[in-house]
Amino acid sequence: MNISRLFILIFILAALQVTAQIAPDKYYIQFTDKNNSPYSIDHPEDFLTARAIQRRDKQDIPIIENDIPVNPQYLQGVANVGVQLLNATRWLNGVTVFTTDSTRIDEILALPYVENVLMLQNEGTGKKKAFFENEHIHKGVFSNAGFKQSRVTDELDYGEARFQINQINGIPLHNAGYHGEGMVIVVLDGGFKGVQENPVFDSLWADNRVLGTKDFVNIGGNVFTESQHGKNVLSTMAANYPGLMIGTAPNASYWLLHTEDVKSENVIEEYNWMSGAEFADSVGADVINSSLSYVDFDLPQWDHTYDDLDGNTAVSTIAADLAASKGILVCNSAGNSGGSSFPWNGAPADADSVMSVGAVGYDNQRAGFSSIGPTVDGRIRPVIMALGSNTVVAIGNDTIGHGSGTSFSSPIITGMSACLWQANPNMKVMDVYNAIKQSGNYAQNPNNYMGWGIPDYELANSILTTVENKTDKNDHLARVSPNPFHETLNLNIKTEQPSSNVKVELLNVAGVVIYSESFYLSALSKEIRLGNKLALLPDGLYLLKVAAGDRVDVLKLIKQ
Repeated sequence: MNISRLFILIFILAALQVTAQIAPDKYYIQFTDKNNSPYSIDHPEDFLTARAIQRRDKQDIPIIENDIPVNPQYLQGVANVGVQLLNATRWLNGVTVFTTDSTRIDEILALPYVENVLMLQNEGTGKKKAFFENEHIHKGVFSNAGFKQSRVTDELDYGEARFQINQINGIPLHNAGYHGEGMVIVVLDGGFKGVQENPVFDSLWADNRVLGTKDFVNIGGNVFTESQHGKNVLSTMAANYPGLMIGTAPNASYWLLHTEDVKSENVIEEYNWMSGAEFADSVGADVINSSLSYVDFDLPQWDHTYDDLDGNTAVSTIAADLAASKGILVCNSAGNSGGSSFPWNGAPADADSVMSVGAVGYDNQRAGFSSIGPTVDGRIRPVIMALGSNTVVAIGNDTIGHGSGTSFSSPIITGMSACLWQANPNMKVMDVYNAIKQSGNYAQNPNNYMGWGIPDYELANSILTTVENKTDKNDHLARVSPNPFHETLNLNIKTEQPSSNVKVELLNVAGVVIYSESFYLSALSKEIRLGNKLALLPDGLYLLKVAAGDRVDVLKLIKQ
């Protein structure tokens, strides 16, 4: 055998070996339709809990086709081929599967109701760690010296966690009796090792407020293994150990879902995220916390490029926006890549309806690792900030310590947002979202490092409680459209007078008048059009005050 032929043979054998090493074993199966399903939008009680339906009803969210589960006959047909079913997704109308025999995929593709198949995970590839593996967890020397002084007297003994709650001015909500009672928070994470043992969670178990668990990585597995990250995250919300540590929602109820495979980084984890969010929807969750971020994977060809981070491309991003469309507030870590060559918010924090949360330190300044914006389509990211540098978290089985990463700023916001929503139960999800955003200390000048800044939950509560629009539009002096608006705003004035003088004022959320004008309305016209003067306003929440005679009307407006 000559040398050239020998090298060719060696090359072929090496290629075959590599192919065997990276043979895909997990796939996503996309179905064509939901025809002949035993489920119907007319009977949502067959696939949504009463609490989930109630959340939809309160926010005027209809049940639509993507709510219907995957046709069980299609699932059985795929299973009959000889693969293991993993997690179905009703929003995408598909299912993830496991097989060690790639020839099964051809059989699945031949099924009449299968549209296509995507590979999602390859065994034998290099193992990248979950994004949070580079975060720092350590025991610390605790001291309140130099902490910002409280604006109110504490009714709870927050212990070492006081600063991270006071920094977002959450103590007044707690003092008013809002600790998350009756609210349901779902946590998507990589494992919850130590939650059963650490005493900061004792009341969580004593009050039966762990509503359940589900493992989307190891089907039927135990979520209290593999990683302590979920415990660290959960503690910033659910801890309730007076004098040591109290979280932002110590009396809320929780579902603990394992969606992240900490042993590798593969696209299937985004599909797990999708299924986890769907589960959260089905059990009636109010808020989701995801201290997870997706940018690069074990196989470089699956990596998200900057162009992918457009709010519409990554599977987890699509899932997050769908969850928000079902009335769930989604809070997600911005990411920890701020100091890298790829500093952008990862998926699903690029979703336009997600509360992307960056990290600040005790000095209220952005932590250098906290990921930045904008998204590729020019939207500001992150949205808001909270303590993510030396955040107080539960560690081990019996103590607390410090953690640094946006993984910990996100759940601080998640818990306090649940309390805010508890205080304003008639608000819709985007009302809550916008109030939090507009309460930030950068709300009048948001940027791609701090977003709208550190929120003030007392101010957010004031926005929601003092400016709530009347439910009966016929009671309004003014009707406005469109709302949200972009450049122009139309006002239709309802008055019994044949002619009238009308004063229109636009205020920011701090109550500062930023536009004021008076109009004379004749009997022939009751309409006012506001145009150029509004076009240059920054996006956000505003208050419109309309006065005519002895009548005054105040409405919420959103510019976007």
